[in-house]
Amino acid sequence: MTNNDVLRRLRYAFDYNNSTMSDIMALGGQTPSREQMISWLSKDDDSEFGAMADVDLARFLNGLIIHKRGRKDGPQAEPEQRLNHNIIFRKLKIALDFKDDDIMAVMALADFRLSKPELSAFFRRADHKHFRACQDQVLRNFIKGLQLKYRPGSNAEIAE
Repeated sequence: MTNNDVLRRLRYAFDYNNSTMSDIMALGGQTPSREQMISWLSKDDDSEFGAMADVDLARFLNGLIIHKRGRKDGPQAEPEQRLNHNIIFRKLKIALDFKDDDIMAVMALADFRLSKPELSAFFRRADHKHFRACQDQVLRNFIKGLQLKYRPGSNAEIAE
């Protein structure tokens, strides 16, 4: 999944409009122009499409954490320059204040099963012997499960 895919799917899952998306980005430390936001949310084959950099998605995810949980005291988290699916998954877990059981319930909504050890492997340090890289299908099904949880009447195939 590309950064643009993640952004589009999260937008649909939480039913955010362009204004809300810009507000969340601003919470993360960046105020994109309307054109920039439209280019990130455009389909890959659209003429207005613009690839979203890792740091921009990191800012959005940091903003989502603040949007969902409020600002923490002290200095705010700096956006990562390089993202992978494990970092994206972890930031979504933090933003939604999910525990392992919550994540497994959301995954079950998408008919995707994970064991607790498999799940915890995604949140370990990369140098840990039980670390496991989060694959596209895991992140895709997690976001699909979020969509089914937060937009229960929606068709899960629309955002795909």
